Amino acid sequence: MPSLTIENYVKAIYQIALQAPEKAASTGEIASALEVSPGTVTSMLKTLSETGLASYTKYEGVRLTESGRKLALRVLRRHRLIELFLVHTLDLAWDEVHEEAENMEHAVSDFLVDRIDQFLGYPSSDPHGDPIPTADGKIRTEQGVKLTQWEPGKPFRLVRVMDQSSDFLRYLSEESLQPGCQAKLITNRAEAGIVTIEIEGRITALGLEAAEKLMVAAVS
Repeated sequence: MPSLTIENYVKAIYQIALQAPEKAASTGEIASALEVSPGTVTSMLKTLSETGLASYTKYEGVRLTESGRKLALRVLRRHRLIELFLVHTLDLAWDEVHEEAENMEHAVSDFLVDRIDQFLGYPSSDPHGDPIPTADGKIRTEQGVKLTQWEPGKPFRLVRVMDQSSDFLRYLSEESLQPGCQAKLITNRAEAGIVTIEIEGRITALGLEAAEKLMVAAVS
C-alpha cells in the first residue's frame, strides 16, 4: 500500500499538472503546494521514480506515469466523496470539510469509498464543484471558464470554486455564491480590478482575484 506521503505527492503533482499539462511539475511548485522544502521534494521525487509512479528529470521536473495518475485519481476520489458525505450526512458546511477529508482520505478503504459513492447516488462533483473520479479512473475534463472570461450581460451558472480556503468559502456563502447557483455578469472592469454580478435580485462586486477563482458555464 502506498504511504500517506506518496499519496499526497502524487495528488499534488496531478493537480499542478492540470494547470499546465504541457510541462512537468517543478520542484518549487510541489514544495509550495505541500509546504515542505525543495530538498525534501527532490528526495521524494527520486523515490517516486524508483517505484514507477513518476518520471523525474533533474532541472526539468516530474510527470506522473500512468500508474501514478491512477493512484492520484484514487486519492482524489476518496477525498471528494468524503467531503460530500460529510456535508450530506453530518451537515458540515462546505468550508469545514476540506481539512477533515485531508485527514480521512488515507484511512478509508476503496471498498468503503465505493459504498459511500453508492449511498450518495454516484455524484459527479463534490461540494466545491470539483469532479469526482469514477471507480474505474475516469474524470470529466469540462470545468467551465473563469468568471473574468465571461461575457457581460450573459447569465451563468457557478460550476466550480478553485480556492477552498475556509475564509474564501465563507465569503462566497455570504454572497450566496455556491456551485449550482445562477447569476448574471453585469460588468468586467479589469482597469478597476472588479467585476459586478447580479444574483438573487441584487448587485454584488467581486475583486478580479476572487473572480479568477470562480468557474462558470452557460445556464442549461
